[in-house]
Amino acid sequence: MQDNNRNLILATVLSFLVILVWYTVFAPEPPVDQQAQQPVAEQQDADGLAVPPAAPEAGEATTGNLNEEPEGAKAERIQIDSPSLEGSISMAGGRIDDLSLKEYQETLDDNSPDVRLLAPASGTADPSIDTTGSKPYYAVYGWTPGAGVDPSLVPSHSTIWSLESGDTLAPGSPVTLAWDNGAGQVFRRTFELDENYLFTVSQSVENNGNAAFSAAPYGIIARHGKPDTTNFFILHEGAVGMQDGKLFEMGYKDMVDLDPVEREGRADVVTVNENGWIGFTDKYWMTTLAPAPGETFTSVVKYAENGDIYQTQARYPMQTVQPGGEWSSQSYLFAGAKVWEIIKGYQETPGIDRFVDSIDWGWFYFLTKPIFQLLHWLHGFIGNMGWSIIALTFILKLLVFPLARKSYISMAKMKELQPQMEALKERTGDDRMKFQKEVMELYKSQKVNPAAGCLPVLLQIPIFFSLYKVIFVTIEMRHAPWFGWIRDLSAPDPSSLLNLFGLLPYAAPAQGTMLHSLSLPILAILLGVSMWMQQKLNPAPTDPAQKMIFAWMPWVFMFMLGGFASGLVIYWITNNTITILQQYSIMSMHGHRPDLFGNIKSSLPKRPRKASKDGNGK
Repeated sequence: MQDNNRNLILATVLSFLVILVWYTVFAPEPPVDQQAQQPVAEQQDADGLAVPPAAPEAGEATTGNLNEEPEGAKAERIQIDSPSLEGSISMAGGRIDDLSLKEYQETLDDNSPDVRLLAPASGTADPSIDTTGSKPYYAVYGWTPGAGVDPSLVPSHSTIWSLESGDTLAPGSPVTLAWDNGAGQVFRRTFELDENYLFTVSQSVENNGNAAFSAAPYGIIARHGKPDTTNFFILHEGAVGMQDGKLFEMGYKDMVDLDPVEREGRADVVTVNENGWIGFTDKYWMTTLAPAPGETFTSVVKYAENGDIYQTQARYPMQTVQPGGEWSSQSYLFAGAKVWEIIKGYQETPGIDRFVDSIDWGWFYFLTKPIFQLLHWLHGFIGNMGWSIIALTFILKLLVFPLARKSYISMAKMKELQPQMEALKERTGDDRMKFQKEVMELYKSQKVNPAAGCLPVLLQIPIFFSLYKVIFVTIEMRHAPWFGWIRDLSAPDPSSLLNLFGLLPYAAPAQGTMLHSLSLPILAILLGVSMWMQQKLNPAPTDPAQKMIFAWMPWVFMFMLGGFASGLVIYWITNNTITILQQYSIMSMHGHRPDLFGNIKSSLPKRPRKASKDGNGK
């Protein structure tokens, strides 16, 4: 029956892999909505940026070409300098379009440049700003004119603002921009920045005219062209937001296929009554617009076909300012790294609703969240993420130890029943049905559960994928070293068997090449050996086909999992090692010590005996 137990485990693993491959490779394409193919007029500026439509009674709003500054006007820039960010704000439109992350570099090279998050459009770019390899990506604010208001009386994307106060935007040092429309209204925009990645944006309008003035503020995050993405099914990259407690996610492909909305173009428009936010997420970085907690706004995701621009928008209600009055609003812009502790802090203050859900925790969020928090706590205590993963593995194995103990005790009892099983096999002969029936009666009388050995294995599947998700998506793993040659736990082991792990004077094959798949790293070899050792705790199956499958399985997994993130392979090696020690000790305590060396010896090819000279052994 031990073979049947192994069959069940093998069938479970193979079924899971088949389902995973099917939904990854052969998942059907979503049906094409024919209505979505019909062109719809939308309000766009000269280079295709879809802008919030004006009120029905108002004239057409014109915003100018985002790639060109007004003729005869040269927009200056305000520098941004904080412990976490550096860049500048363009006075053309008052847009935040130049931003780099000081604490994160593109690669592990000593001379690697900082990660660039935001980049200006061509017409608003300063020649001194190096945007090599960057597509335009920025946050811009504006106003939609109300009924009876000429669109030229509200600031647009191309409006040249003037600096009213401040010099350099830094923590504790805000800057204020101002624009006078010449008709009695003065608009102001104040930027504040904290030590990390949160901008506080205050917009106001002062009405010094003789009549009431109506306008509605908005914020836009725009990306020109589809950005480079990881393109891995377990990770969401694209639009992300929260709409009254409901998480919203939409990929770039889905944005292109959005249904047309009247006066909007291809868009998804949702009214958020109380709390929410909207923006774009990458694997490690994010840019989001967040209204003040409790404020009503319209969350918009849209795709401007003319300019191939992806947008998320936060539109605020129309406001009417009486003569001599002033109205102001405050909102937030997050632009930076998705550091759990920082994002959690913004969820608490200023109260951005469920902001930690901007990290893609996946289907097993009920496992990934606590696993990450435990790993984060261990890292704070140990100070090294690699050793923290090993400590986490010990804790996880401790939690499932009661199940593992029952499993190994059950395996020991099944070994005790082997003589009776052999007797049943001889008595029933080729009658398989009768043999199975009597075996089940034997298990029932001896209180043995043949499926007990499967439970720890099945439980490992969601834990494994949850930890894989944590290692893959959380920035805390990016460029996190362990020791020696392992300098990035989120990347595969860089060592290679083909250059004898660095002893030979040439580099390992580049990742993605055919030779790289044969370039086994040290961790992959250790993984294969640990799986092989774990397998040898039990005798090989008697069936030749099963014996061959089990003989190859550790080495197949060595090639499959060896190229995964180093942190995940470290977990798997540690898990296998602990499993070997647990099974060996528990079964030994119950009088059935695994014959590890005997099983290894029996699996080795037998040396043929030499024939005697006279044929009689003499």
